[in-house]
Amino acid sequence: MSPAKLVVALLAVPRVMGLDFSIPAHILGGHDGYRVLVCGTAGPAGALLGITPTHSLAEVPEADIVVVPGYDEPEAPLPEEYLDTIRLAADRGARVVAICTGAFALAESGVLEGRSATTHWRFLAAFRAQYPSVRVLENQLFVEDGKILTSAGAGAGIDACLHLIRTDFGEAAAHEAGKEVVASPARGGAQPQYVDVLTAPRANLSDTRSWVMEHIGDPITVGRMAERANLPLRTFIRHFELETGMSPMRWVVSHRILSARRLLETSDWPVERIASATGFGTAANFRTLFRREVGTTPTGYRRLHGSAVH
Repeated sequence: MSPAKLVVALLAVPRVMGLDFSIPAHILGGHDGYRVLVCGTAGPAGALLGITPTHSLAEVPEADIVVVPGYDEPEAPLPEEYLDTIRLAADRGARVVAICTGAFALAESGVLEGRSATTHWRFLAAFRAQYPSVRVLENQLFVEDGKILTSAGAGAGIDACLHLIRTDFGEAAAHEAGKEVVASPARGGAQPQYVDVLTAPRANLSDTRSWVMEHIGDPITVGRMAERANLPLRTFIRHFELETGMSPMRWVVSHRILSARRLLETSDWPVERIASATGFGTAANFRTLFRREVGTTPTGYRRLHGSAVH
Protein backbone atom coordinates (compact mmCIF):
# COMPACT_ATOMS: atom_id res chain seq x y z
CA MET A 1 0.00 0.00 0.00
CA SER A 2 1.51 3.31 -1.08
CA PRO A 3 1.85 6.06 1.55
CA ALA A 4 -0.70 8.86 1.58
CA LYS A 5 0.26 11.91 -0.42
CA LEU A 6 0.98 15.20 1.30
CA VAL A 7 -1.77 17.70 0.52
CA VAL A 8 -0.61 21.07 -0.82
CA ALA A 9 -3.11 23.94 -0.84
CA LEU A 10 -1.98 26.43 -3.48
CA LEU A 11 -3.89 29.68 -2.95
CA ALA A 12 -5.35 31.39 -6.00
CA VAL A 13 -5.13 34.81 -4.35
CA PRO A 14 -6.52 37.99 -5.94
CA ARG A 15 -4.01 39.84 -8.16
CA VAL A 16 -1.90 36.66 -8.33
CA MET A 17 1.24 36.77 -10.47
CA GLY A 18 1.13 33.98 -13.01
CA LEU A 19 4.77 32.91 -12.77
CA ASP A 20 4.73 32.77 -8.98
CA PHE A 21 1.62 30.58 -9.17
CA SER A 22 2.84 28.29 -11.94
CA ILE A 23 6.19 27.44 -10.30
CA PRO A 24 4.79 25.58 -7.25
CA ALA A 25 1.94 24.22 -9.38
CA HIS A 26 4.43 22.67 -11.80
CA ILE A 27 7.19 21.55 -9.42
CA LEU A 28 5.08 20.29 -6.50
CA GLY A 29 2.24 19.15 -8.74
CA GLY A 30 4.72 17.13 -10.77
CA HIS A 31 5.92 15.11 -7.78
CA ASP A 32 4.14 11.88 -6.92
CA GLY A 33 4.37 12.56 -3.21
CA TYR A 34 2.10 15.61 -3.32
CA ARG A 35 -1.56 16.22 -4.11
CA VAL A 36 -1.98 19.88 -5.09
CA LEU A 37 -5.31 21.65 -4.61
CA VAL A 38 -5.89 25.11 -6.11
CA CYS A 39 -7.90 26.87 -3.40
CA GLY A 40 -9.68 30.21 -3.35
CA THR A 41 -12.98 32.03 -3.49
CA ALA A 42 -15.35 31.86 -6.44
CA GLY A 43 -14.21 33.45 -9.68
CA PRO A 44 -10.80 33.70 -11.35
CA ALA A 45 -7.86 34.99 -9.31
CA GLY A 46 -6.46 36.59 -12.42
CA ALA A 47 -8.97 36.88 -15.25
CA LEU A 48 -6.28 37.38 -17.88
CA LEU A 49 -4.29 34.42 -16.55
CA GLY A 50 -7.10 31.89 -16.48
CA ILE A 51 -6.32 30.80 -12.89
CA THR A 52 -9.53 29.57 -11.31
CA PRO A 53 -9.82 27.75 -7.94
CA THR A 54 -10.86 24.12 -8.01
CA HIS A 55 -11.38 23.90 -4.24
CA SER A 56 -12.72 26.27 -1.60
CA LEU A 57 -10.75 27.94 1.17
CA ALA A 58 -12.50 25.64 3.66
CA GLU A 59 -10.13 22.84 2.60
CA VAL A 60 -6.95 24.83 3.24
CA PRO A 61 -6.62 24.46 7.04
CA GLU A 62 -6.50 20.65 6.65
CA ALA A 63 -3.62 20.75 4.14
CA ASP A 64 -0.10 19.68 5.08
CA ILE A 65 1.47 22.57 3.15
CA VAL A 66 -0.05 25.93 2.22
CA VAL A 67 1.58 27.93 -0.59
CA VAL A 68 0.85 31.64 -1.05
CA PRO A 69 2.14 32.88 -4.43
CA GLY A 70 3.18 36.45 -5.08
CA TYR A 71 0.60 39.04 -6.08
CA ASP A 72 0.52 42.59 -7.39
CA GLU A 73 0.14 45.63 -5.10
CA PRO A 74 1.23 43.67 -2.01
CA GLU A 75 0.92 46.70 0.29
CA ALA A 76 -2.87 46.37 -0.14
CA PRO A 77 -4.06 43.50 2.10
CA LEU A 78 -5.74 40.43 0.70
CA PRO A 79 -9.39 39.80 1.61
CA GLU A 80 -9.82 38.77 5.22
CA GLU A 81 -10.99 35.26 4.35
CA TYR A 82 -7.57 34.50 2.85
CA LEU A 83 -5.75 35.87 5.89
CA ASP A 84 -7.99 33.88 8.26
CA THR A 85 -7.28 30.74 6.25
CA ILE A 86 -3.50 31.23 6.43
CA ARG A 87 -3.74 31.86 10.16
CA LEU A 88 -5.85 28.76 10.80
CA ALA A 89 -3.53 26.55 8.77
CA ALA A 90 -0.45 27.81 10.63
CA ASP A 91 -2.16 27.41 14.01
CA ARG A 92 -3.00 23.80 13.14
CA GLY A 93 0.67 23.11 12.34
CA ALA A 94 0.74 23.19 8.55
CA ARG A 95 3.87 24.37 6.80
CA VAL A 96 3.21 27.74 5.19
CA VAL A 97 5.23 28.86 2.17
CA ALA A 98 5.29 32.31 0.56
CA ILE A 99 6.64 32.96 -2.91
CA CYS A 100 7.88 36.52 -3.48
CA THR A 101 5.30 39.09 -2.28
CA GLY A 102 3.21 36.31 -0.75
CA ALA A 103 5.22 37.15 2.38
CA PHE A 104 3.04 40.25 2.79
CA ALA A 105 -0.02 37.99 3.24
CA LEU A 106 1.79 35.90 5.85
CA ALA A 107 2.82 39.02 7.75
CA GLU A 108 -0.66 40.55 7.53
CA SER A 109 -2.17 37.33 8.87
CA GLY A 110 0.15 37.50 11.89
CA VAL A 111 2.00 34.23 11.33
CA LEU A 112 5.32 36.05 10.86
CA GLU A 113 5.08 37.89 14.18
CA GLY A 114 8.56 37.79 15.74
CA ARG A 115 9.90 35.52 12.99
CA SER A 116 12.56 35.89 10.31
CA ALA A 117 11.47 36.26 6.69
CA THR A 118 12.45 37.61 3.29
CA THR A 119 10.76 38.74 0.09
CA HIS A 120 11.74 40.14 -3.30
CA TRP A 121 14.46 42.76 -2.89
CA ARG A 122 12.34 45.46 -4.57
CA PHE A 123 9.78 45.23 -1.76
CA LEU A 124 12.08 44.85 1.25
CA ALA A 125 11.86 48.48 2.37
CA ALA A 126 8.07 48.52 2.13
CA PHE A 127 7.83 45.15 3.88
CA ARG A 128 10.08 46.27 6.73
CA ALA A 129 8.16 49.53 7.19
CA GLN A 130 4.75 47.83 7.10
CA TYR A 131 5.68 44.94 9.43
CA PRO A 132 8.29 46.11 11.94
CA SER A 133 7.76 43.03 14.15
CA VAL A 134 9.17 40.77 11.42
CA ARG A 135 12.95 40.27 11.30
CA VAL A 136 13.65 40.93 7.63
CA LEU A 137 16.67 39.17 6.14
CA GLU A 138 17.93 40.85 3.00
CA ASN A 139 19.44 39.36 -0.12
CA GLN A 140 18.61 35.72 0.60
CA LEU A 141 16.87 33.27 -1.70
CA PHE A 142 14.64 31.88 1.02
CA VAL A 143 14.36 31.89 4.80
CA GLU A 144 12.99 29.02 6.88
CA ASP A 145 11.83 29.80 10.41
CA GLY A 146 10.19 26.77 11.97
CA LYS A 147 7.35 25.73 9.67
CA ILE A 148 7.29 29.06 7.84
CA LEU A 149 9.22 29.38 4.57
CA THR A 150 9.45 32.69 2.70
CA SER A 151 11.26 33.17 -0.58
CA ALA A 152 12.30 35.97 -2.90
CA GLY A 153 11.25 36.29 -6.56
CA ALA A 154 10.10 33.58 -8.94
CA GLY A 155 13.54 32.02 -9.38
CA ALA A 156 13.91 31.70 -5.61
CA GLY A 157 10.47 30.10 -5.60
CA ILE A 158 12.02 27.22 -7.54
CA ASP A 159 14.68 26.87 -4.86
CA ALA A 160 12.03 26.93 -2.12
CA CYS A 161 9.99 24.20 -3.85
CA LEU A 162 13.08 22.03 -4.33
CA HIS A 163 13.92 22.60 -0.66
CA LEU A 164 10.47 21.27 0.27
CA ILE A 165 10.98 18.17 -1.86
CA ARG A 166 14.44 17.63 -0.35
CA THR A 167 12.98 17.95 3.15
CA ASP A 168 10.08 15.59 2.47
CA PHE A 169 11.60 13.02 0.13
CA GLY A 170 15.39 13.38 0.19
CA GLU A 171 18.25 14.69 -1.92
CA ALA A 172 17.72 12.27 -4.81
CA ALA A 173 14.09 13.37 -5.22
CA ALA A 174 15.12 17.04 -5.19
CA HIS A 175 17.79 16.29 -7.77
CA GLU A 176 15.27 14.64 -10.07
CA ALA A 177 12.82 17.52 -9.65
CA GLY A 178 15.62 19.98 -10.37
CA LYS A 179 16.51 18.12 -13.57
CA GLU A 180 12.88 18.31 -14.67
CA VAL A 181 12.88 22.13 -14.48
CA VAL A 182 16.56 22.43 -15.47
CA ALA A 183 17.53 23.91 -12.12
CA SER A 184 20.24 22.99 -9.65
CA PRO A 185 18.80 21.72 -6.34
CA ALA A 186 22.03 22.70 -4.57
CA ARG A 187 21.27 26.38 -3.91
CA GLY A 188 20.75 27.14 -0.24
CA GLY A 189 18.52 29.88 1.14
CA ALA A 190 21.40 32.09 2.28
CA GLN A 191 22.62 32.70 -1.27
CA PRO A 192 22.10 36.26 -2.57
CA GLN A 193 18.92 36.97 -4.51
CA TYR A 194 20.50 39.26 -7.04
CA VAL A 195 24.19 39.04 -7.80
CA ASP A 196 24.66 42.71 -8.64
CA VAL A 197 23.43 43.87 -5.23
CA LEU A 198 26.68 43.99 -3.30
CA THR A 199 25.50 46.19 -0.45
CA ALA A 200 22.24 46.59 1.38
CA PRO A 201 20.06 49.38 -0.03
CA ARG A 202 19.95 51.44 3.15
CA ALA A 203 22.63 54.10 3.40
CA ASN A 204 23.65 54.62 7.04
CA LEU A 205 26.66 52.29 6.94
CA SER A 206 27.03 52.10 3.17
CA ASP A 207 30.55 53.61 3.26
CA THR A 208 31.70 50.88 5.62
CA ARG A 209 30.14 48.17 3.48
CA SER A 210 31.72 49.64 0.37
CA TRP A 211 35.10 49.62 2.11
CA VAL A 212 34.62 45.94 2.99
CA MET A 213 33.86 45.09 -0.64
CA GLU A 214 36.98 46.93 -1.79
CA HIS A 215 39.08 44.95 0.72
CA ILE A 216 37.22 41.63 0.60
CA GLY A 217 40.50 39.69 0.31
CA ASP A 218 42.06 41.33 3.37
CA PRO A 219 41.70 40.30 7.02
CA ILE A 220 38.51 41.98 8.26
CA THR A 221 37.24 42.10 11.83
CA VAL A 222 34.15 43.64 13.37
CA GLY A 223 36.46 45.94 15.30
CA ARG A 224 38.00 47.31 12.09
CA MET A 225 34.55 47.84 10.61
CA ALA A 226 33.38 49.71 13.71
CA GLU A 227 36.49 51.92 13.61
CA ARG A 228 35.82 52.64 9.93
CA ALA A 229 32.24 53.67 10.81
CA ASN A 230 33.52 55.72 13.77
CA LEU A 231 31.11 53.98 16.13
CA PRO A 232 31.50 52.09 19.42
CA LEU A 233 31.59 48.35 18.80
CA ARG A 234 28.20 47.49 20.33
CA THR A 235 26.50 50.44 18.65
CA PHE A 236 28.00 49.46 15.30
CA ILE A 237 26.82 45.86 15.62
CA ARG A 238 23.30 46.95 16.57
CA HIS A 239 23.01 49.39 13.64
CA PHE A 240 24.56 46.94 11.19
CA GLU A 241 22.09 44.20 12.10
CA LEU A 242 19.17 46.61 11.81
CA GLU A 243 20.28 47.67 8.33
CA THR A 244 21.16 44.29 6.86
CA GLY A 245 19.38 41.68 8.97
CA MET A 246 22.74 39.95 9.55
CA SER A 247 25.62 40.15 11.98
CA PRO A 248 28.65 41.98 10.53
CA MET A 249 30.76 38.86 10.00
CA ARG A 250 27.83 36.87 8.63
CA TRP A 251 27.43 39.65 6.04
CA VAL A 252 31.15 39.60 5.25
CA VAL A 253 31.09 35.83 4.72
CA SER A 254 28.02 36.07 2.46
CA HIS A 255 29.77 38.61 0.24
CA ARG A 256 33.00 36.64 0.21
CA ILE A 257 30.92 33.70 -1.02
CA LEU A 258 29.32 35.95 -3.65
CA SER A 259 32.75 37.12 -4.86
CA ALA A 260 34.01 33.55 -4.96
CA ARG A 261 30.96 32.43 -6.95
CA ARG A 262 31.64 35.09 -9.55
CA LEU A 263 35.27 34.04 -9.88
CA LEU A 264 34.28 30.38 -10.20
CA GLU A 265 31.77 31.32 -12.89
CA THR A 266 33.99 33.64 -14.94
CA SER A 267 37.64 32.73 -14.37
CA ASP A 268 39.96 29.75 -14.59
CA TRP A 269 41.71 30.66 -11.34
CA PRO A 270 42.61 27.67 -9.14
CA VAL A 271 40.75 27.26 -5.87
CA GLU A 272 43.82 28.37 -3.87
CA ARG A 273 43.95 31.73 -5.69
CA ILE A 274 40.21 32.33 -5.28
CA ALA A 275 40.46 31.49 -1.57
CA SER A 276 43.17 34.09 -1.12
CA ALA A 277 41.48 36.75 -3.27
CA THR A 278 38.19 36.51 -1.40
CA GLY A 279 39.58 36.47 2.13
CA PHE A 280 39.08 32.81 3.01
CA GLY A 281 42.79 32.20 3.47
CA THR A 282 43.51 28.55 2.84
CA ALA A 283 41.88 26.41 0.18
CA ALA A 284 40.74 23.96 2.88
CA ASN A 285 38.95 26.69 4.82
CA PHE A 286 37.40 28.00 1.59
CA ARG A 287 36.12 24.55 0.60
CA THR A 288 34.59 23.96 4.04
CA LEU A 289 32.79 27.31 4.19
CA PHE A 290 31.71 27.24 0.55
CA ARG A 291 30.13 23.81 0.93
CA ARG A 292 28.38 24.89 4.12
CA GLU A 293 26.95 28.04 2.53
CA VAL A 294 26.22 26.86 -1.02
CA GLY A 295 25.62 23.15 -0.55
CA THR A 296 28.27 22.01 -3.01
CA THR A 297 32.06 22.19 -3.42
CA PRO A 298 33.77 25.01 -5.36
CA THR A 299 34.69 22.48 -8.06
CA GLY A 300 31.13 21.21 -8.23
CA TYR A 301 29.79 24.75 -8.46
CA ARG A 302 32.21 25.62 -11.26
CA ARG A 303 31.18 22.48 -13.13
CA LEU A 304 27.51 23.54 -12.95
CA HIS A 305 27.81 27.30 -13.47
CA GLY A 306 31.22 28.10 -14.90
CA SER A 307 31.72 29.37 -18.44
CA ALA A 308 34.58 28.31 -20.65
CA VAL A 309 37.58 30.60 -20.19
CA HIS A 310 40.17 30.76 -22.93
